[in-house]
Order: sequence, then C-alpha cells, then structure tokens
Amino acid sequence: MDTWAFLSVLLAVTHYVSGQSTIKWCTISEAEESKCKAMSQAFTSASIRPAIQCVRVSSKAECAQKLTKKEVDAFSASVSDIYNFGKQVSFKIAAGESGADGKGITYYGVAVVKKTNSAININSLKGKKSCHTGKNRTAGWNIPLGYLIDTGMMSAVGCDIPQGVADFFKASCIPGAKNDPASLCQLCVGDGSGNFKCDASTNEQYYAYNGAFRCLAEDAGEVAFVKHTTVGENTDGQGELWAHGLLSEDYQLLCRDGTRSPVSDYEKCHLARVPSRGIVVRTDISSLVVYNMLLEGLRKSGFSMFSSVQFNGENLLFSDSSTTFIQAGNENYIEWMGRYYDILRAMDCSDVPSQLRWCVLSYGEQQKCADMAVAFKSKNLIPDIQCVYGTSVEDCLKKIQNKEADVITLDGGYIYTAGKSFGLKPAVGESYTGDTDGSIYYAVAVLRKSNRDIQRFSDLKSKRSCHTGYGRTAGWNIPMGLLIEKGIIRPETCQVPQAAGEFFKSSCVPGANQNGFPSNLCEECIGDSSGENKCEKGKDLYDGYDGAFRCLVENHGDVAFVKHSTVFQNTDGNNTESWAEQLDSREFQLLCSQESRAEVTQYTRCNLARVPSHAVMIRPDTNHHLIFGLLDKAQNFFGVNAASGFKMFDSKAYEGSDLIFKDSTITLIGVGEKKTYEEWLGQSYLDAVIAMECSATSTVLSSSSLLLMSIVSSLVSLLAL
Repeated sequence: MDTWAFLSVLLAVTHYVSGQSTIKWCTISEAEESKCKAMSQAFTSASIRPAIQCVRVSSKAECAQKLTKKEVDAFSASVSDIYNFGKQVSFKIAAGESGADGKGITYYGVAVVKKTNSAININSLKGKKSCHTGKNRTAGWNIPLGYLIDTGMMSAVGCDIPQGVADFFKASCIPGAKNDPASLCQLCVGDGSGNFKCDASTNEQYYAYNGAFRCLAEDAGEVAFVKHTTVGENTDGQGELWAHGLLSEDYQLLCRDGTRSPVSDYEKCHLARVPSRGIVVRTDISSLVVYNMLLEGLRKSGFSMFSSVQFNGENLLFSDSSTTFIQAGNENYIEWMGRYYDILRAMDCSDVPSQLRWCVLSYGEQQKCADMAVAFKSKNLIPDIQCVYGTSVEDCLKKIQNKEADVITLDGGYIYTAGKSFGLKPAVGESYTGDTDGSIYYAVAVLRKSNRDIQRFSDLKSKRSCHTGYGRTAGWNIPMGLLIEKGIIRPETCQVPQAAGEFFKSSCVPGANQNGFPSNLCEECIGDSSGENKCEKGKDLYDGYDGAFRCLVENHGDVAFVKHSTVFQNTDGNNTESWAEQLDSREFQLLCSQESRAEVTQYTRCNLARVPSHAVMIRPDTNHHLIFGLLDKAQNFFGVNAASGFKMFDSKAYEGSDLIFKDSTITLIGVGEKKTYEEWLGQSYLDAVIAMECSATSTVLSSSSLLLMSIVSSLVSLLAL
C-alpha cells in the first residue's frame, strides 16, 4: 500500500471514529472568506473529507469565543494569539504550519557577542551593555527579557519591565523606549547627526535586526538580541556599507547552558524558538482528522493554500511563508509552544494583583509580617502585603487553595504536601550560600577509601552503619528511602526500623532506642563522655552529622550517612578535637546512588539526594514572576545588607527564629527551571519521600484501561486491512 493510499485509509478510519462530516472554518475578513470558499470547493472536487464550511466573524478573538459555543470548529492563529486564547477558552492544537524544513519554526531568538569578548556568557549579562531590535519586538524585547525573567536572572517589581531592564543592564539601545528610564536609550545614536535618537524607525541606525547587530559591531553594546539569520545577513560580504569587512566567524552565540557556539549553531544554541502558526480546533474535534484533511488538501486538491495574492491580501487563512503542515506533537497549547510559552508568561503584565496575602503561623510571624507590609509600602513595592493567620500549615494550604490567602514559605517536606495534595507550586527559593542552586545541602554516604568491599548499595547488607539520628533527613529518611526505592529492603507495613535492623549487621541510630525497634540499631552507639545516655538523640557522641562521621572514623561503622560538608568540616585541620585533628579528607570517598564511588569533592554528582531549600509556595494561577519581582527588589532594601530598620532574614526582634524566612538566608532566588514542586524538590529527594510513604501500588488494570486497549487494538486491525 503506497503512502497516499495509506493516508486515505487512515483518514477514513479517523473520520469514521470521530463522526465529523463537516469542519466549520473561521474567517475574519471578506478576503479570507473568499479564499476559504475557494479552498472548500477545491477540496470537495478532490473528494477530500470532511467538507469545509466557511464562517465569517470580525476577529481571531471572536473565532476563539465561537469555538467554545461550537459555532466554529477550526482556524489558524499566530503563537501570540494562541497564548492569549489560552487564558479564556479551551481548545486543542491539531497541527502546526511549517516551512520546507518541516520544523514549524518562524525563527530562533539568539544572543550574539563578539568572539574576542571571552568573559561574557548568558549567566553574566547583568551590568553589561545591550542592543535590542526595539521595544515590544519579539527577538529584541520579548525573548531576551522574558528569558531573563523566567530564569530568575532579572526581576521586575510590579511587572515594570522597563525599570527591570534599567536595573539589570548597565546601558542599552532599545528603540522606542524614550518614555522609559534614560539608560534604555543611552547607547542609541539616531541618524548619525544627533536626530531621531531612540526612534522606533530606520531613522535610528541601531533599530531592528540589522541595527541591533550594528550596535554590537560598532562596540556600542556587548550583546545583541536578534534572530538567527541576522549575523549571516550582515557579514562575509553581505549587508550595507557599515557591514563591509565583518566576518561571521568573529561572532558567537550565547547558549542557555552557559557555553558559547558559532553563529551557525543556532538550532542548539538559542534563547527560544518562535513557533509558526498553529491550527486551533475544538476540544471535541479529532486533531488527526483535521491534520490529515489539511495535508491531503495540500497534496491532492491543487489549491494554493499558502498563497493570498489572487484574493488581494496577505496571510489569509494561513501564513504565506509556510509550505506544509506538521503534526503538533502535543495537543496542549502550552506544551506545543514549549519554552516560548514561559517567555510570554514572564512578559505578561495583564494580571498584576493589588495585594498579596501572606499566610502566617504564629504571633511572632504575624508581627513580622505586619512590619514587612509597612516596610515594603515605604519603598513603593507592589503588590501590597496583607497578613492572614493560619492555625496550622494545613490550614494555610487550604486557605491558599481556596483563594483566602496567596503565599506561604515552606520546607521540603511541606513543599511535597503542598504540591501533591493542594496543587501549589514554588515561586521563590531561599539560598543559604548565595548561589542559585536552591539547595540546603547534599545527602551523602561516606566510606573509607581503603574499604573496597562496598562498591554499590546492595553491598551494604550485613555491614555496620552510622546515622545522624532516627527520622533525620540526611541520616535516616533519605538513605532508607533510597534503599526502599531500589528494592534492596522491603519493609512490611511500613516497618522501616525493623527492615533496617535486618539489613545492617549493626548500627548507631540515635533516637532508635524505642520499644519495638531492633536493638542492633543502637549497638554501635557509645553514649556521652561518661558512657551514659547511649543511643539518646542529642546526647550520644555519635549523634548528628559530626557524630555519625566520628562513628565511621572510630571504626564503629562501615558507612556514614551525613551531609556533603561534614567530611570537610572534620578533616584537613578544620576540627581540632583529638578524634579528628589528624584526618585527611582524601582518606574518604562517597558511595553514589548510581552504584559507583567518587571523591568527596564530587558531591554534586555523587549524592543520595539534593536537599532543597525552603520555598515560597503559591497557586498555579498566580504569576510567580510577580512574587519574585517583589521579593527580589525588597531584599535590596531589607536583605542581609540592611543596616537598620526592618530585616527580612532576622527574627530576633520578634522573639523567634526563622519567621517567614529562615534567618540563615543570604538571598532569595528565582525558581528558574524548577517550576513545579517535583522539579524544586528534585527526583532523588522525591523518590526518597515517596518510598518512605510506603504506599502500595495496585497492579490491577482498571476497566477504562482495558476498554482503551480494546479500542486501540481494533483501530490497529482496521489500519492493517
């Protein structure tokens, strides 16, 4: 069976299954309606089904509204229109338009630098000079600024993006930004004689794609935000007089991972891909039917679907620059748009709330919250803070879920509950080191380098173990969760201590001296300096991080479960106590969760889990960029460098500790790529938490699963005929 015969069978089957005999196509002008009717007639003449019926309205927005009323079935729309429709109505993406390359991309937005400026990368743009195509333009404004905001590198309090740009870049040329902070036009040159400076027109020599690149080429700026073809159009003998002598090899692209690449490597090294137009359909219309109808019409009808000349217009029904249709890959418009959705979301200033209701859990937090609200208002920071009292964490989570409150700061365990049970997501993270990782520490398993008997976690069976304490994160929950997740231990009815006692030969787990717990969990403990309080949490010499490591050092264990910094704090002369003063960090290694070993310095890749820092949690419908914009600006006034007055990361004035934020916080960071609770917690931490829940998994197929399998089987049989 040839390709088109197979396509006809596939179309017939999907048409039969969907029961769709007519597709009502939405048009927005007389010219579009004329083209639509001509297309409908051509499709009918070629026996292409379903039939097309043309419906005339006044705008794409009206098309979207009529979609929900089932008065139209489908239409083509730009990616920005699709983003806006998604806020109001439900729909599917049936297909995408594409050029001859079949990638469905209009262009790539890139960041270009001079090769000689070797110090600059995507993570070091703050304080640099920038060249942009123009205010509100896609490649020069929306993509770079949306990317910087979305990754948490740049913030904009109250969604005041021009001010955010002024705070981030040292100086810029952004044609069209005359009414914004002066630095946005500082690098512009006008027509060369002092006129038209910063105009959004060709009178400004640094306007549009070529102009932004010229701004870089002439050393006005250090980075230019343009599209992927711009450099090639102005180098190697191409372009206007100013570009003569420029070589493409003298320029590079800044990649999202912090590296740089040649300008020809734009498919891998770019800030964002701008998708071509998409085919929007009703949620109850078969995407496959519409896609196959369009593709068959393109191939068999003889109608020029991507030409508007004979109908006296441009881009009628479809884009004139397209040449084919491609499958959407994902019917969900957010997934279809990919990173470009996040960029548009970051630049969306249509939903700035007037107030932010912070849920607090104690009298001290309430007092600090009230003072924070006053302090923020004194600096004209928006939205305004209001304080809402919750009787417990769960009460606060319910209040946020029910829109009676908006935000709360939580630790890892509660972040899991907030995300899984209440649908919340992280908006801002705390950093206790000043970096942007959002980690408190890494949980690690430490071995003596000389002990070669242990190469993987299963080798720990019948060995001796040292733990920080029963129920503690790095010393118990994470290692036990990992052993359960790997299937190495299998607790019955969540009896983790019993399973641990059977697995290890002996241990020191301070706090495991409880009725019903195996006695060998305390066998390696030694008590306090007088030999009393053996296995008592907080009293045994082998309690805590240092204690668990000492347990290993003094040969009471073969493995110690601690945090990554424990080895360094107790070796190489950093601990002068007698048991530690002669220790060399090179005597120890880490056991990796990937069943290998590594040096203790390699904890970022060899660990049991990354233990995440506290995070500010919000509802999914709250724009997290606004929350970070507020708090990032606020910490400039009230953060660790605050000389007097209100201090965000100090709770002493309220007779408490870690109120609203942890007192050890150095800076607040954007969540970047970690936009869900799962991403913030990290897979290894998540696996450990889930394993410790001991939830049973059913292996029985549901009746709906069986029905779906039956339908798929029948369709496959039909297609095989």
